[in-house]
Amino acid sequence: MTFDFGQTLADLDTELLAARLAERAVVADAARLEAAGPAAWHAYSRAIQAGAGGHPWKLLMRELLGGAGVEPAAIAPAVDWLWTEQPTRNLWRRPVPGMIALVDALAAAGLAVAVVSNSEGRLAELAAELGWERKFAVIADSGKLGLEKPDPRIFAWTCERLGVAAAETIHVGDAWAADIEGARAAGLSAVWFRGEGAPSDPRVRVAADAPATRRALRSLGAPLDPA
Repeated sequence: MTFDFGQTLADLDTELLAARLAERAVVADAARLEAAGPAAWHAYSRAIQAGAGGHPWKLLMRELLGGAGVEPAAIAPAVDWLWTEQPTRNLWRRPVPGMIALVDALAAAGLAVAVVSNSEGRLAELAAELGWERKFAVIADSGKLGLEKPDPRIFAWTCERLGVAAAETIHVGDAWAADIEGARAAGLSAVWFRGEGAPSDPRVRVAADAPATRRALRSLGAPLDPA
């Protein structure tokens, strides 16, 4: 089993983001940042589909701040500063309800669990800070590996270290281009977390939340109880 990290296991902490922006005298309301999230993530996904490399974090953040009504002249310098701060004060740290409990249930069922994330090179340290480091047999951090989703090689690297075949592995992630297309290109099944529609691929499921993800995983063959 593999999971994306941001927006799958941990959401962007908009309260923390607003507080960090305030350190730079940039006014941003946490509720408006939250509301701007879906459009910003759509822009991020479109950029990846268009072939944008380098983990387009700044594009995501610019869209997010703009959508939340931050003063336009303040956006670029604020995003540049946040990027320099991200390795030591990662903004993605608000646990997604039920998802870590699902990771624990998978481990209890005898499955090795990994994270596959487009991150900044310090994801293992963030997992340790959150108390999650022992939950994952492998953490594939694009910032360390130099491989980014949707490149199938990052999934292949992870499966090799888990000691499992790609065809026997399921990936859960929120970004269609990075997570689902990448996983399927590598031969994994996939669950599109918080996705939409009904994919035609028989090895892809859509799940709105943790209970739906559990059901989706069971339908793909994961040995989970119905609870």
